Amino acid sequence: MKILFFGTPYFAEVVLKGMLDNGFDVVGVVCQNDKPAGRGKKMVSPAIVEIAKANGLPVYQFEKLSQHIEDFKAIGYDLAVTASYGKFLPKSLLDINPCINVHPSMLPKYRGATPIQSAILNGDTMTGVTVMKTEIGMDDGDIFVQKEVEILPEDDYTSLQDKLANVGVELLVETLHKIENGTAVRTAQDHEKATFVRLIEKEDGLLDFSKPAQSLVNKVRAFVESPVAYFFLGEDRIKVYKAKVAVDIQADAQVGEVVPNKKRFLIKASDGVFEILRCQAPGGKVLDAKVFLNGYRFKSTVVTV
Repeated sequence: MKILFFGTPYFAEVVLKGMLDNGFDVVGVVCQNDKPAGRGKKMVSPAIVEIAKANGLPVYQFEKLSQHIEDFKAIGYDLAVTASYGKFLPKSLLDINPCINVHPSMLPKYRGATPIQSAILNGDTMTGVTVMKTEIGMDDGDIFVQKEVEILPEDDYTSLQDKLANVGVELLVETLHKIENGTAVRTAQDHEKATFVRLIEKEDGLLDFSKPAQSLVNKVRAFVESPVAYFFLGEDRIKVYKAKVAVDIQADAQVGEVVPNKKRFLIKASDGVFEILRCQAPGGKVLDAKVFLNGYRFKSTVVTV
């Protein structure tokens, strides 16, 4: 069975490597276009391009898939597999050969582009992975297999993505073998229970200290890779990479005010104290809070709204 793979970010990299490690015949990789990166805005290829090339696989970076249907037909594949590809597959492409998708949530919950971040933001303690048949709608195809994954209090986007990607490989391998031997069974989703999640914008990372401390911590955990949670002290945009609820501190401070402490970076939230463990000032390095406090000159001790 010849497989054409669609995917771009890290989650897709893990799934692609898993298929190759398990001996599946991947005949090509379709991924997003090169993008400008860094201060020089130099065009950079997705990391999955190098993985493909290292394994002798052709790479296809089409802006509009619907304009390349004949190109897809010429590839000569039997099944398409998608994992965090980031674009809808047009019906004209799905009509060529079947397609299955590895999605990091327990569908029908969290259909859409940001299921991992959404699970953490909402304070969920469980999530999972679904392998499903790709249809025209958003993540609404029949399910082959699912598996739950626990979200630990210390998990952030990066660690949870790792766990889900590895479970995704496990489920995909199981599904592909069943498709090959004709024993794959699909179950329809309960569409009435569907929830949808949207793309995350840079502005979504702003920390609002009128919210509970745990919800602020969840935002830090969810956005640790991108867009990174932040707040303003005066004009300084402080990015937060790790935080916790300071349950041992009772602060007599106003909401959004820095709590005086020489060794700990504390800010009053609506229901308690938010403690910053790792952060970054404009133009600076990511530092542990204690080191940050040793060098940072506070121009304001109240978070700018």
